[in-house]
Amino acid sequence: MSVVDLSALTGGLKSLPPLSLYIHFPWCVRKCPYCDFNSHEAKAGFDEAGYVDALLADLELALPAVWGRPVTTIFMGGGTPSLFSPEAIDRLLAGVRARVRVHPDAEISMEANPGTVEHGRFEGYRAAGVNRLSLGIQSFDDGFLRTLGRIHGGAEARAALEAALGHFDNVNADLMYALPGQTLDQALADIDTALCAGVTHLSAYHLTIEPNTLFARYEPENLPDDERSADMQEAIEVRLAAAGFEHYETSAFARPGRQCRHNLNYWTFGDYLGIGAGAHGKVSAHDGVRRQMRYKQPAAYLKAVAAGEPVQEAHKVGRRDLPFEFMMNALRLTGGFDEALFATHTGLPLVQIARELDEAARRGLLERQDGLIRPTLAGQRFLNDLLTLFLNDKA
Repeated sequence: MSVVDLSALTGGLKSLPPLSLYIHFPWCVRKCPYCDFNSHEAKAGFDEAGYVDALLADLELALPAVWGRPVTTIFMGGGTPSLFSPEAIDRLLAGVRARVRVHPDAEISMEANPGTVEHGRFEGYRAAGVNRLSLGIQSFDDGFLRTLGRIHGGAEARAALEAALGHFDNVNADLMYALPGQTLDQALADIDTALCAGVTHLSAYHLTIEPNTLFARYEPENLPDDERSADMQEAIEVRLAAAGFEHYETSAFARPGRQCRHNLNYWTFGDYLGIGAGAHGKVSAHDGVRRQMRYKQPAAYLKAVAAGEPVQEAHKVGRRDLPFEFMMNALRLTGGFDEALFATHTGLPLVQIARELDEAARRGLLERQDGLIRPTLAGQRFLNDLLTLFLNDKA
């Protein structure tokens, strides 16, 4: 597959960025009405062993593109990875280690939903090598959970969180705010419950009505307006800061040293190989940057892997697209990024975006200081406006 020749245009990438591995599990018990991820209801079950076989075959087919590069983080997402047994996860991770060089200190994350986990499974996941767990809780309030179409209740969420923290010292809780009919106090109550449990990381997401979801067809009533939503966001940030959490990314908060290293690699335009149904990947070589997507439908994916062609779409990242792609990730980091990283991970000189940086600074959306480029508070609040400045038609 041809790619843009960065070496001819810019001198090329002098070094390759860190490499992560993303593994997608496409099945859920039930599709949530707000979800636009590649997930499919497991109405007729699924072949657990067959899917693990396919993932490992997919990885083998991808090896030439990443040969010899160490994997620094692994993230198992979905869908619902916790539908898979500890034995399957153990076989999968053992197979990964047999095929690629996994860093001894690699962060290995796994998503789990309270409604799909027997608490005894946590011990098995930990024994398999998972060292970071992310629980999709969304809320501890039974009424809001019903509105969101979740299959667990508040008591189940609390019990799952307690059990997870008994086996993992690094646990994230996904929570949503700006829910239909939600008050500021109710939003903060969810945050306080997670804090009291002892989580090390919190992802606090504003409920967004995404296209091609059930909520897009039948929008729920009594959604908080922009002002109430902004009040919730600000109050959550204040509450978490008081609890010692760093707001290090648009929706991510962590205790010191507990930032999600896998996501940080995304946000600094690092590389990631994606395997599994619908998985996306971005892999650099010294001559350019490639993006790929696997077949989305599980049956189509399994068939494609068997044929030795799991990649449905692949394309080069053009020279004029690289600045926006880099900034779309890096400007999510509230603390900003070292300006040298732009050249290191894109192969382009920073002067390529000098005009856009100056305009963003003039508008009060971005600041540069001591070699760092970071969004201002206004830039964080109006991130889309900031990113738009880096969409350009320069050849």
